[in-house]
Amino acid sequence: MAPLQLLLIDDHALFRSGLRLVLLQGMADVEVLEAASLEQAVRTTDEPPALVLLDIQLQGVNGLEGLGLLRQRWPQVPVVMLSSIATPDTIAQALARGAAAFVSKGDTPDQIIAVIRHTLAHLQQLPLASSVPIKPGVPRLTPRQCEVLDLLCQGLPNKLIARRLQVSEFTVRGHVQAVLGLLGVNSRSQATFAARQNGLIG
Repeated sequence: MAPLQLLLIDDHALFRSGLRLVLLQGMADVEVLEAASLEQAVRTTDEPPALVLLDIQLQGVNGLEGLGLLRQRWPQVPVVMLSSIATPDTIAQALARGAAAFVSKGDTPDQIIAVIRHTLAHLQQLPLASSVPIKPGVPRLTPRQCEVLDLLCQGLPNKLIARRLQVSEFTVRGHVQAVLGLLGVNSRSQATFAARQNGLIG
């Protein structure tokens, strides 16, 4: 079986090399391709990678803009955003633009690998193409946003959602903010009501 290709896009060579080593040591059967820019990333591989790790602060182009370009080029490929600025607002912006997940550069190697594994496993169960538009006018939620919404509607706090999904609490906060924004509501209770009204949950 051919190794899974992970594409790491970050303009800091030292960080790229370190993360590449972490991924190769911590994950079996993966190949890690490196690129310092979006232009180089596109030239690095002819075939879509299994997953992209994208720095949110690339030189020359904003990482969020880069996320949109990558999603256009490889719509089926999940993009995990990397940043040293892990604020809920930054996370929410990335997730609202289609990022599959968000990891802080301050996370431990085990945490980063867990997010990547979970993202890849989830992709096999439910492709990104099946982001759910239930009715006309209902916002498209990514599979991960649907997971967060479902757990939120069960009344779980962010800490338990994070534990269930094996991501950081900061990432969950970002998902919750993104979901509230997409649903056009201001609270978790309003999100639950809107989700039921629009058939997003049972």
